[in-house]
Amino acid sequence: MNYRHAYHAGNFADVLKHGVLALVLEYMKQKPAPFRVIDTHAGVGVYDLGGVEAGKTGEWQGGIGRLEAEPLPPEIAALLAPYLAIVRTTQGYPGSPEIARRLLRKDDALVLNELHLADHQDLAGRYRHDARIKLLNLDAWIAVKALLPPPERRGLILIDPPYEEKDEFAHVARGLREALKRFATGTFLLWYPVKDMQPVEAFHAGLGLPKSLRLELYTRAPDTPHRLNGCGLLAVNPPFTLEKQMRTLLPFLAARLKNGPGEGWLARAG
Repeated sequence: MNYRHAYHAGNFADVLKHGVLALVLEYMKQKPAPFRVIDTHAGVGVYDLGGVEAGKTGEWQGGIGRLEAEPLPPEIAALLAPYLAIVRTTQGYPGSPEIARRLLRKDDALVLNELHLADHQDLAGRYRHDARIKLLNLDAWIAVKALLPPPERRGLILIDPPYEEKDEFAHVARGLREALKRFATGTFLLWYPVKDMQPVEAFHAGLGLPKSLRLELYTRAPDTPHRLNGCGLLAVNPPFTLEKQMRTLLPFLAARLKNGPGEGWLARAG
């Protein structure tokens, strides 16, 4: 596996993924019972946007950089407040492990799995002293099988594969179905790239999950197979508030983060 998220940290896809992650965690905290967050592709947790990797792509400038370049309308600022509060108080850009860690309560738990050895070691160096956090260095789908269902019987599973293989969508679909057999009531957030719509539509048609919410953000027309034109999140068993929130947030993000003609968004319940 060659994928390193440091090259893409803070881009438009991170803005969507991390904004939604924060909203879901804030919702889950409304109930007193503890829950567990499982991050299957954790990366290193915090990224240096002034570093070599981020500097080679500059993707963050079209994501968190552009989002923060101008004031936000009040309703957007309120929706992004849990996410942006962490962004603004982190030395570097916070990845999903840092966002989850900062939003956990003392009795909640966090599992961070990262297969890439160097990234896993960085992750361990950053988080090994937090008793709420368990660190793993496994294939993501092996980790999912081993960790579900969580002992708390409440949980959020974030799945963010690199999509390096041609059949990755099929592999992800199989893994998600297996995970739901083990933990049918869990909340899942599955990230996926949008280049052109054909594989994305086939993926969703093959899944057919009733208790799900399909969220997509296009920064330009999704019609070029060799370019990342957008991204999506499939939320399974999402908070009932999430669809309404995203119907407010997604149009704003599409306009603020657009990279070319054809920008747009989608929020569709399964």
